[in-house]
This record gives sequence, C-alpha cells and structure tokens, in this order.
Amino acid sequence: MSMNIGSPGEDGSESPMTEINTTPLVDVMLVLLIIFLITVPVVIQTVPLSLPTVTNLPTTTKPENVLLSVDTNCDTFWGQTKVESKQELLDRGVKALKDEIARQEKAGGKIELPEVHIRGDKDMEYRCVGGVIFTMQRAGFLKIGFISEPVPGQVSR
Repeated sequence: MSMNIGSPGEDGSESPMTEINTTPLVDVMLVLLIIFLITVPVVIQTVPLSLPTVTNLPTTTKPENVLLSVDTNCDTFWGQTKVESKQELLDRGVKALKDEIARQEKAGGKIELPEVHIRGDKDMEYRCVGGVIFTMQRAGFLKIGFISEPVPGQVSR
C-alpha cells in the first residue's frame, strides 16, 4: 500500500495532489445499495389482490334512464330539477320505475329495467352520493352507474 503525497515541482518543493480519492464514495454507495436491497422487500408488504381492469365505455343514453346529479352541497338534482328530500327522491324513483314497467308491459316486449346514472361533483363527500345510491336501490333500481369525464386523450373501445 502506498500513498502519493504529491510530486516534486521544478524548484524541488512538493505540489498538492489534484486527484480525488473516490474509494470512500464508492464504499458508501455500495453500502447504501445493499441497505436498500435488503429493506425494500421488508417495507413493501402488500396483500395479493386481483384488481379489475376497467375500460371507459360510452354510455348509451336511453330516455327511460334516470339522470341524477349531486353537487358539493349534497343537493340532488333529477335531471335539472332539485329534489328537496330523500323521501321525495324515493317517491319519484318508485313512480318512474312503475311507469316504465307499465309502459313496457303494454308494448308486450321483454321488460328491461331502466338504469340510474349519477353525476357527482369531484369535491363532494362520499356520503352524499352514498345516500343517493341507497335511496335508488330502495326504490327498486338494480343498475346504478357513475358518469365521469374520461382522461384526456384516452380512446374508448
């Protein structure tokens, strides 16, 4: 093992060493790499799940579908009309469902239940839309969906 203090200059004096010793830096980086390789599997503890894959499908708007909107103040709108209470929403839902079933029975075809499409403001609390979902399920609607804006540039299949 040797040590380079400097090279003698022209007048016989020693000049300072201009090279940087990178060995300590490499040692520290290797130690950090080993620490990260050991700790990352310990830190990442996940439950194995099979998450659904989702594609945005364009909705087919049928006249019998119910369009509800919920704003940030938890106000519910049936189309453009404000619904004043959960009981009024329930009554309107039951009436709309009965009217549509009666209309389809008169037509004599297969009865297809209408859907509820909910548009919710992104800043509203979940309890607002949760109450609307519960009320529409109590009214008898089986299919309830959410209307959202697709990610810009995303193409639906």
